[in-house]
Amino acid sequence: MYTLRDIDVKQLNALALAYMGDAVYEQAIREHLLRSGRVRPNVLHREATRYVSAKSQATILKEMMESSFLTKEEEAVMRRGRNAKSGSVPKNTDVVTYNHSSGFEAVLGFLHLLGKNERTEEFIKESIRLIENPKEEGTS
Repeated sequence: MYTLRDIDVKQLNALALAYMGDAVYEQAIREHLLRSGRVRPNVLHREATRYVSAKSQATILKEMMESSFLTKEEEAVMRRGRNAKSGSVPKNTDVVTYNHSSGFEAVLGFLHLLGKNERTEEFIKESIRLIENPKEEGTS
């Protein structure tokens, strides 16, 4: 296992942070789904998409920003991730949504790589809560 001496997490490229955050979030969602009793493969895939799609992650990030969930440092990492130029955008989403999802993943990768396990878990739990209990349209 690596230590913080091996890499300076705060200097990592935002897309590298997003790459790590994507893996951390995907694993957490898979575990959440299995632990909640959803075990049939077709159900798992369909359910996972609700949580890990670019659109879902962008929505989560918007809610987190509106509720001041992120720290100032996390907001700075999010902006770096959101503004990073990846060179490609998946076919099933627009560039703005994709950039916001990259910001979401960058924050998660940042927290994970710094070893901030408690905050990483809090971030994931809040993400799950926001997907499972969405705000009603037209309310604040």
